[in-house]
Amino acid sequence: MQSPADVLKGIWTSAGGDLTALERVRLTGEEPQIPSSFRVAVAGQATIAAAGLAAAEIWRLRSGEAQDVSVDMRHAVAECRSERYLRLDDKPPPPAWDAIAGVYKTGDDRFVRCHTNFPHHRDAVCKVLGCAPEREQVQAALKQWKGGDFETAVYAAGGVVALMRSYDEWSALPQAQALAELPLISIEKIGDAPPKPWPEGERPLAGLRVLDLSRVIAGPVAGRTLAAHGADVLLVSGPDLPAIPWLTIDTGRGKLTTFIELKSETGRAQMRELLKDADVFSQGYRPRALAALGFSPEQAAEINPGIVYVTLSAYGHAGPWAERRGFDSLVQTTTGFNDAEGKAAGIDSPKELPAQMLDHATGYLMAFGAMMAKARQASEGGSWHVRVSLAQTGRWLWNLGRLDGGLNTPDLPGEAVHAAFMETVSSGFGALKAVRHSAVLSKTPAQWSRPAMPLGSHPPQWPRRS
Repeated sequence: MQSPADVLKGIWTSAGGDLTALERVRLTGEEPQIPSSFRVAVAGQATIAAAGLAAAEIWRLRSGEAQDVSVDMRHAVAECRSERYLRLDDKPPPPAWDAIAGVYKTGDDRFVRCHTNFPHHRDAVCKVLGCAPEREQVQAALKQWKGGDFETAVYAAGGVVALMRSYDEWSALPQAQALAELPLISIEKIGDAPPKPWPEGERPLAGLRVLDLSRVIAGPVAGRTLAAHGADVLLVSGPDLPAIPWLTIDTGRGKLTTFIELKSETGRAQMRELLKDADVFSQGYRPRALAALGFSPEQAAEINPGIVYVTLSAYGHAGPWAERRGFDSLVQTTTGFNDAEGKAAGIDSPKELPAQMLDHATGYLMAFGAMMAKARQASEGGSWHVRVSLAQTGRWLWNLGRLDGGLNTPDLPGEAVHAAFMETVSSGFGALKAVRHSAVLSKTPAQWSRPAMPLGSHPPQWPRRS
């Protein structure tokens, strides 16, 4: 079984990282840290370390100064569950799930998971089933369905659900086979452009401008990570787009936030102006949706040659499910994790991973890929496209191996999180107690210099570069 250092080395070298940089990394702690048969703690530590090392390397390129990077495994695990440990005015999180979200049994004795936190996804489930949004009615209606048929019908209706599959069932699907041909992170040159010089600044990403078009966890975590190393991150949302408030608070630290209505020409013009001066365009919407509005990777590279465009998808950019919507919990269910954890626990039902690890790890891989591509842009020019997916991160996590007895590990409740891992800060919502960034850089410490603010708090414009 690979050591944490070897896992990090695999990520780092896959993106062309200099082997000698790994000598400056210190990984502390031992697994397991939380109850799982999978190596979730190592996955969190290694992806956070990869992003931290990329920031350190950019600082070396900008300043000539090398620095050390350290990541403690327990701190990394806490950060990969940051939404659980967030406190607003000393109050804990509200319920994480909609009333009818979760697991049900179907008429053919299969399990399905419904994700209904957004109203239109809840409406799609209820429309297909012909029932009210009440748990008992949903379960009764599902007894009339086969699991696979229900999954197909809800997706056709614009919803998001998942049939629980074993790993073998998933592996036999064309989508799994398509993923097996793809790297963990894809970094491709998509156009010609001269190198862009690094702006002035005292932090690794100071002066770099990031457009963050994402919501929920993975994409927003990527933006939060880039902000932790000094980037000007502008979160762009639509005034009518649903969001999950608690996650908006947790992942909004360090960011500016604005509303732009991309369905209007006025809004698209605003976005084009912002894009002209951006360094990174990070997005978690389905590719065709943004392409239809004029913001595909190729279109972005025409507007701003030299852009680094980062795409997050649920199931990967190739294969029959390339356009399929999905969230961490659904990808876990579809790809075998819930089945495997249930069997490891000795129960005949799905069991979730103890963290939204596909989301969090993918978010750090997005930030890592963005920084590695930006470093290449600064040295050799070009426009670049970085692609990651929840399912591919899941495939990587699965291949890290399993932990015998891992499910016997005590959980990590909020009161057990070390005080040094937490910080208390003000925000536009109230006083926050939140998890600090776990990648510790010796010369340029990670920090969020802007408070989390309600969506749409800022104008659609970039701050001045210092």
